[in-house]
Amino acid sequence: MKDYFQGDIYETPINSRKTVDKLFLNTRWYFVKKYLDSVVTSRTLALKKKYDNEAWAEVSYKFFKFSEASGGSFKLSGLDNIRNLKEPVVYVSNHMSTLETFVFPCILLMGGDISFVVKESLTENFLFGPVMRATNPIVVKRANPREDFITVMEKGQELLKNGTSVVIFPQSTRRVVFKPEEFNTLGVKLAKSAGVKILPIAIKTDFWANGKLIKELGTIHRKLKIYMRFGSPMKIENNGKDEHQKIIEFIAQNLKTWSQ
Repeated sequence: MKDYFQGDIYETPINSRKTVDKLFLNTRWYFVKKYLDSVVTSRTLALKKKYDNEAWAEVSYKFFKFSEASGGSFKLSGLDNIRNLKEPVVYVSNHMSTLETFVFPCILLMGGDISFVVKESLTENFLFGPVMRATNPIVVKRANPREDFITVMEKGQELLKNGTSVVIFPQSTRRVVFKPEEFNTLGVKLAKSAGVKILPIAIKTDFWANGKLIKELGTIHRKLKIYMRFGSPMKIENNGKDEHQKIIEFIAQNLKTWSQ
């Protein structure tokens, strides 16, 4: 898999914003147009059965770059923790906007195959459905928590056993404010059951706000820097409570630092 980044830390170069975006009079519409272009490109490739990991990573990286061209300024850290993985892990991250779901592939695929836990409605959506299905996700219905738990545990263990890492957002929905009580232990339980390590991710992606009617069409805030930090993989000991607490502290502390 192509390595799109060099070193453990990446920061967006100063003055990376393109003139074409400025011609849109500082609105969000250049960003929205490019976002929709990437979705259509992905859907077309998926329908042609050509949406493999390389295509997924390439579309993701192009999204990353036009986010920068639209005024987004990234700081990524801990990239070596992904790059140096020798075995599959369970990734757990806070969930703030749609941006991370589009950017993660070009980063996480450096560490090997991945599968996201996604809600069923996304796989049935006319626009997103073909793309979601092409990435071999773990699909949950969000109607019966017990049934969803069994689905994630069973398919998650199967994927991990076969070398595919699993990406979980333990919060029930996208939140700008991180609430530890909403961050469930599903990732820890899956990692423990599968006998693999868990890798925490802290993000701050409120650069792209959630829209009121359509979440993906929210405002972009160019003054807000985009942060992503990838922690060290952790082995789950005993019942996993200590590791779960460490993950929460990792996310909360980074968010606190980034907000100062």
